[in-house]
Amino acid sequence: MMDGLRTGEVAEQAGVNIQTLRYYERRGLLAEPTRSFGGHRLYPPDTVALLNVIKAAQRLGFTLGEVAELLDTGRRRHPSADLRRRAIDKIAEIDQKIADLTAIRTTLTEVVDARCDSLTNCTCTDCPIPYLTIGTRPSGDTA
Repeated sequence: MMDGLRTGEVAEQAGVNIQTLRYYERRGLLAEPTRSFGGHRLYPPDTVALLNVIKAAQRLGFTLGEVAELLDTGRRRHPSADLRRRAIDKIAEIDQKIADLTAIRTTLTEVVDARCDSLTNCTCTDCPIPYLTIGTRPSGDTA
């Protein structure tokens, strides 16, 4: 018998489903496992730890493509500031999303406070969103 963890064992220990394992294989995040004499996939014991790293990176906001690139850099064992640079870039991206969400929240709070009641026919006196002008063009404007 060959050593390794079967698909179900890896999935259970890592808290993912079997389809996730197969998807990660197709994306190149996980190496294709060896096969037992019966044809079952056998993953190396460190696969669960690798899956935990992938999930942690995703929780930090990295896409699977970004995770794959970071893993590839690590697998080549070439020290680089790649993770640090990407983390700095990810922080900037998150800061922009926070600013965007803050602006959305502010506008929605204004809508609630103004007691707006319709997207197209708001009757509040100081509607914070000019719904009536959205999607309309001045007369004679064809472009």
